[in-house]
Amino acid sequence: MAQIKITQIKSRINTPKVQKETLDALGLHKMHHSVVKEDTPSIRGMIKTVHHLVEVTNI
Repeated sequence: MAQIKITQIKSRINTPKVQKETLDALGLHKMHHSVVKEDTPSIRGMIKTVHHLVEVTNI
């Protein structure tokens, strides 16, 4: 399955609790931190929730 690289590009300060929990679930804990995940519908849904805080690239 395809993999995607997710990088947090904006701060989580002053974001709703749901978005902070979503970033934690993705494994993003601080600015400019990156993780590689499988490209699944559940991961895409989480990305959609925090799309304004992250940058997504295909690997």
